[in-house]
This record gives sequence, C-alpha cells and structure tokens, in this order.
Amino acid sequence: MKTNTLLKIIISIVICLAVGFLASIATQTGVGGWYETIQKPSFTPPNAVFAPVWTVLYVLMGIAAGIVWSRGLHHIWVKTALYHFVFQLLFNALWSLVFFNLEQPLWALLVIITLLILILLTIKWFKVVNNLAAYLLIPYALWVAYALVINFEIWRLNS
Repeated sequence: MKTNTLLKIIISIVICLAVGFLASIATQTGVGGWYETIQKPSFTPPNAVFAPVWTVLYVLMGIAAGIVWSRGLHHIWVKTALYHFVFQLLFNALWSLVFFNLEQPLWALLVIITLLILILLTIKWFKVVNNLAAYLLIPYALWVAYALVINFEIWRLNS
C-alpha cells in the first residue's frame, strides 16, 4: 500500500472516529435519563454493545473513505462518492442529537431513514470508484437498518 493511500485512510478514520465521539457525547447525555425510562423492543441490544460496534463501523467507514479519496479528487466520481459520504456522516451524527438530546423518536426515525438512503447511495458511488470500499460499508448499512427498526419500535411503543 502506498504511503499516500495509508495517510488518507488514517485521516479518514480519525475524522470518522471524531464524528462518532461527538455523537457519543449526545448519546451519553440521553442514555442516563429519558432513554432508560422508555419502552424498548425485546431485540434492543444492551447499551454496552453500542460503543464497540460503532467503533468498528467508524473504522471500516474511514478505511473505505480513505480508499476512495486515494483515487484522486480530480475524478468526478471520487468527488461525488465523497460528497455522499460526508452527507451520510452528518446525518449519522444528527440522529444521535435528535433521538437522545431532543428525545424525538419520530423525528429521529425520519433522520435514520434518510441516513440509510444516503448510506446506500454512498455504497453505490463507492462501488463506481472501488469495490472494496463499497463492501466495507455493508456492515454499516446493515447496522443502521437494524437501528432503524429499533427506532421505529421505540416510536411505536411510546406513542
């Protein structure tokens, strides 16, 4: 692997983990209060599962973004793929704020639906640039789809 590619992967991982860290601050403030009092579906994982899973997912996202970035920003497909990536990353962080800080499961559901669509579009564009980068985002898409179902059930159970 070229040094330039490795550097872009490392930078991308750091950015993804930083966004994850900021989102976790919003999550931690909400988990201790409102979230503990609401009804949750039986298939909701224990709170201890979320941090390790998200850490792995953010690292995979960073590797994928770094691989795409390393193809060169002069390519329109790379720019398009990375624009989609940035938008989905923003919606990723937004979900935590809406769900945990604003305590709005319905609005969070709309955010996470948008997030999943953006992830699928990002996978599509990453695949145009690099197959491996696209495949690295599949666990993320699956986890967000699972989170979407949990979010929906929380909204349903508490409406």
